Amino acid sequence: MNFTFSARIFPAALIAASLLLAGCKDAADPGKPAAAAASTPVSVAAIAAEAKGFSVGSAMSARTVYVFFDAQCPHCTALWEAARPLKSQARFVWIPVGMLNASSTAQGATLLAAKDPVAAMDQHEASMTAKGGGISAASDIEAQKADVAKNTELLTRFGFASIPTIVGNHAETGALVTQEGSMPTAALAGLLGLKVPAP
Repeated sequence: MNFTFSARIFPAALIAASLLLAGCKDAADPGKPAAAAASTPVSVAAIAAEAKGFSVGSAMSARTVYVFFDAQCPHCTALWEAARPLKSQARFVWIPVGMLNASSTAQGATLLAAKDPVAAMDQHEASMTAKGGGISAASDIEAQKADVAKNTELLTRFGFASIPTIVGNHAETGALVTQEGSMPTAALAGLLGLKVPAP
């Protein structure tokens, strides 16, 4: 359902909406072709079959939520924290892409190659929050760099241009839901049809 707000009547709503939709976009590069329009319909099945990521949350959950993220994206850091209280209700699969800079691909590949990707992601996001730039890239991660490149191509093929990008099925209706940009825990729970955790 789409709503149109009048800037004169709802300035607070517009500010709140802009905060909810906070995300990073690929910076325009004159030597890089513009992202093509979506050539593939967004599909949870396609993501499950093609994307390489790591899981957080209940491994046995019937609910799976896919999150495309860039390791250099501060909005992705915010979403990592916002999703934490919901991990008992769903399995979140974090899929690294390389959109923002050279460190994006190397750090994403390092996370994929980690023996414990969740612990590595916690360390990385703590460093990002502290303005430390994230984890150092590992060596011998060429296969994982190729996986990050394929993840990025899949995101682009779907027509998404911002990260984080969330894709899943609503827990109650089963409808496909997508979101470009970070959001707080309560809004994320609402998007996915999950229960808002008690404070």
